[in-house]
Amino acid sequence: MPSRIFPFVNGQYYHIYNRGVEKRTIFEKSWDYSRLKKTMQYYQLLGPKPRLSKFLLGSILKPDTNKKIVDIICYCLMPNHFHFLIKQLKEGGITEFVSKLSNSYTKYYNVKYKRVGPLLQGEFKAVLVESDEQLLHVSRYIHLNPIASFLVKDLNLYEWSSYKEYTNNHKGICNTEEIMGFFKDSSSYQKFCLDQVEYAQKLELIKHQLLEEE
Repeated sequence: MPSRIFPFVNGQYYHIYNRGVEKRTIFEKSWDYSRLKKTMQYYQLLGPKPRLSKFLLGSILKPDTNKKIVDIICYCLMPNHFHFLIKQLKEGGITEFVSKLSNSYTKYYNVKYKRVGPLLQGEFKAVLVESDEQLLHVSRYIHLNPIASFLVKDLNLYEWSSYKEYTNNHKGICNTEEIMGFFKDSSSYQKFCLDQVEYAQKLELIKHQLLEEE
């Protein structure tokens, strides 16, 4: 997949992803995933806003579409990488969001686990979403990650993605309207995703086999 597309354009959707340096684990405990989710909510907002430390301690911020720099459409946090589907709302929004998020989490992780140096594998990757069909495909691909990688047998059991925001009306941090506008209801979207589970798992197995042969 191509790397950074520049410049990012307001109103366009992008698949953003990155992994741990040397494919290392970047989430050790449940709290690490939770920390990044809260940081995602914080950095999507346009200032002024309280310091991150105060927000993490419980300062209430009600997201306002008019005060966001990006819309998070869906996401999945995996043990050694992450995926976001993001719509840019403000000039430079995606670069600011991902850079501040990555830097903040790296500092947190390095302090907590007493390490130094980069945590993520260089510059984050970005792919422009060029059609409605691709938009739906990317959302499904992102949500299928935990089951395609055999981490869970039921996507509703995975806590660190936006899947339940789409299928169970679970309150979260995403703007689900963009995707759900293409479906009759949440059951339709769930079927759209689950119909591709076996195919996604086969692709994942092939990928691992190819890597082992290199």
